[in-house]
Amino acid sequence: MSTHSLAKFYTVVVGLVVFALVLSGCGAAAAPAPTQAPAQGPASQVVTKEVQAPRPAAQPTAAPAMMATQAPAASGPVAQPAAGAEAKVAATQAPFQPPVDSAAKPPVANPPCCPPTPLPWPTYPPQSERPSSAKPFIDTREDHLSTFGMDVDTASYTQMRDYLHNGQLPPTDLVRVEEFINYFKQEYPDPTEGAFSINLEGARSPFSPEGTYLLKVGLQGKHLANWQRKDALLTFVMDVSGSMQEDDKINMVKHGLTTLVDQLGPNDRVAIVAFTDTAWVVLEPTSVENRNRILDAINSLYPMNSTNTEAGLKLGYELAQRYYRDGVNNRVILATDGVANVGNTDPNVLAQYAQDYYGRNIFLSTVGVGRGNYNDQLLVTLADKGNGVYSFLDSQQAAERIFAQDLNGTLQTIAKDAKIQVDFNPNVVRAYRLIGYEKRAIADQDFRNNAVDAGEVGAGHSVTALYEVVVNPDSNDDAAIVRIRYEDPDTHAVTELNKAFKARDFQSDFNRMSPRFQLTASVAQFAEILRGNEWAKNAKMRDVLNVMTNVRNQLPYDQDVNEFATLVEQAMRLTD
Repeated sequence: MSTHSLAKFYTVVVGLVVFALVLSGCGAAAAPAPTQAPAQGPASQVVTKEVQAPRPAAQPTAAPAMMATQAPAASGPVAQPAAGAEAKVAATQAPFQPPVDSAAKPPVANPPCCPPTPLPWPTYPPQSERPSSAKPFIDTREDHLSTFGMDVDTASYTQMRDYLHNGQLPPTDLVRVEEFINYFKQEYPDPTEGAFSINLEGARSPFSPEGTYLLKVGLQGKHLANWQRKDALLTFVMDVSGSMQEDDKINMVKHGLTTLVDQLGPNDRVAIVAFTDTAWVVLEPTSVENRNRILDAINSLYPMNSTNTEAGLKLGYELAQRYYRDGVNNRVILATDGVANVGNTDPNVLAQYAQDYYGRNIFLSTVGVGRGNYNDQLLVTLADKGNGVYSFLDSQQAAERIFAQDLNGTLQTIAKDAKIQVDFNPNVVRAYRLIGYEKRAIADQDFRNNAVDAGEVGAGHSVTALYEVVVNPDSNDDAAIVRIRYEDPDTHAVTELNKAFKARDFQSDFNRMSPRFQLTASVAQFAEILRGNEWAKNAKMRDVLNVMTNVRNQLPYDQDVNEFATLVEQAMRLTD
């Protein structure tokens, strides 16, 4: 072979070797990462975090104290929540996903030549109807994911109590099961890290057919001491229309606001707006150090004329915006009997004010009082869009509970856009239904969409959800993975937690469960009977009372438990 031919031969061989080495390098890099997370014990709570760019608060602009002629525009686009039912997208059904162990080391980054390996995210099958306590069980082979926003409102329970104390059953549309459940303390442990602890219990249901179990999902928000709470700039918007004179409503509201002022610190400031046919500023923002001046302003108010809720809400927001302060809790508190009959009474228009100003970091909480023409849905919607809590006063004791015992929870938000997603294992759980939370449903694929609005939770608040499930308790597999996701209101970091519940953790003897579990089951059944739910159409209040007798014996010093047992007795006389 000539020297020239030999050189060409060697050049070709070297080229082939280099090409083979390149291919083998890409093939190694493209090997998929394992999707199965390391095994975890049933008590493990896994935390993952992601940080998104902070969303700066809109700078306050000077606004006159007079009413605006139209709703102010938000400082930036406000994300609209996707519809729970229609927003589901078609996807191939994937197997039940175990929780991802955030402590595991992340895979080494792939070279530029090879595509990254995707993480094992849940898939979202099509579903025409969201899970609801008034609808059939959901087959997990069709939809193994249940997603909803957290809710800490309690107004529905207090309204029910008011009706029963007056010898009447509440209207069925006032009964919201989740608000009944969340009225009661649960004694969940505080989180060791992050904003929430996840607490799971399950047992056979005493109210349902053989083979049906209850799964209780409980979340406990971290408590804050008074010195840890942010300073507050509170704008009270008080309804002083003529209807507030009935049933001593205005005095209950005055007592509540006085109780609140007594709990505030010296760096907190209070403003007051009143409204009837029109609205006016009663008190410019005043330091709580001038307590007597604030109380004099509250006590100077008396009922008169009609109810222009729009005027009061607009002026209250304008005053709060004019005195807006960064780094403090800027909040409007609307207290009314909800009977709007002057001005624009469209709930959608009023709710738009709340949503717009929430985009400016001014929150809205609502406090209702009264019966008859009382507009419950208006106050529900306003608190929801203003990302605050909706409470109801039926007595001065209720005012003290809201404004004294739960003050930090009322004023200090620890989690924004807080969501829950329960991922059921179809091999263990055949079907499920979420009891309550119909208005809080979120499209499954929006669980990790940080732009979707969800619930806000205050310091020390607990959130409880109850599922009725059909399970195979003899399995050793996970029955469900509970995931929660929320945004820190200060750092804007998004945290996701998850915890597994094993099939073997379901207990067959309901009577051996914790008294708080038995209480939750009883309260849910009580609410479903009052609501006329199809799942409780043959149920009797006497069955609820039988369980509550046992609970009351185990929790003899809990006044809420004792009162609830009495309410069950009153309802039994009206229903059974």
